[in-house]
Amino acid sequence: MPLPASIEAIATLLTAQGYVADRGLATSLFLALRLGRPLFLEGEAGVGKTELAKVVAAGLGRRLLRLQCYDGLDVANAVYEWNYPRQMIEIRLAEAAHDADRATLAADIFADAFLIRRPILQALEPDLAGPPVLLIDELDRTDEPFEAYLLEVLSDWQVTVPELGTIKAKEPPIVVITSNRTREIHDALKRRCLYAWIDYPKAERELAIVRAKVPGAAERLAEEVVAFIQELRKQDLFKLPGVAETLDWATALVQLDKIALDPETIDDTLGVLLKYQDDIARIQGSEAAAILRRIKSDLALARTV
Repeated sequence: MPLPASIEAIATLLTAQGYVADRGLATSLFLALRLGRPLFLEGEAGVGKTELAKVVAAGLGRRLLRLQCYDGLDVANAVYEWNYPRQMIEIRLAEAAHDADRATLAADIFADAFLIRRPILQALEPDLAGPPVLLIDELDRTDEPFEAYLLEVLSDWQVTVPELGTIKAKEPPIVVITSNRTREIHDALKRRCLYAWIDYPKAERELAIVRAKVPGAAERLAEEVVAFIQELRKQDLFKLPGVAETLDWATALVQLDKIALDPETIDDTLGVLLKYQDDIARIQGSEAAAILRRIKSDLALARTV
């Protein structure tokens, strides 16, 4: 599928995949695709950064290559490594056949057939469906040396394998990089990207997301879920619930056959929303009931206006 020709076409593509984006994010994505630049997304966990890369891949019919970052991630797990067991077998076979010329054998075992391609190298290879979507997820979890390694990839769309030489992409992949801001990413990498911040959505957009992703939720339930979570995000909690938790909670409540919120159900299901016991203890009981009374009153008033 060709790349969308306008910001409106981007918004339509995302909506068709159930992703509700504001115009600012749609514009950043459009420009990243048009200019062939990586899109660097920051925001709190659970606001839809990773999901954006998934829906872009699905909407464009491209392969999604996901590199999940972690402390200690290195080139062998991110870019390539040699198939050492297979190389050892090849050496043993050559020795058994008395064909162990060192120079020839070295060239043979460091051939393309023995190369294991990891997500970054795979993203540089041609694909019949078009350049794939490379998701470098939670880059802030890695260390600075790996971040520095990415500069060559993002600048020239190439990697260097000492035994084979430089491998360069004929067409650059679509790159989405995400960060939860557990540490600052170096400016040198950010300069190679277009930037977008994904914030917690306003109530109207979050309600649209729930309607799109949890169509089985009753309208009253969806409104109350969104209003309750919007109020929760005003609380002094260790970890505020993201959109992912909103969708999980709405889905869980549908499974419980609920058509509206009640204090008992909220207390029983807070573990879907909040992931720390101190946060649950703070909200559970009287505080949850007070929030529920406020949002029901506000929603009832809004319906009469």
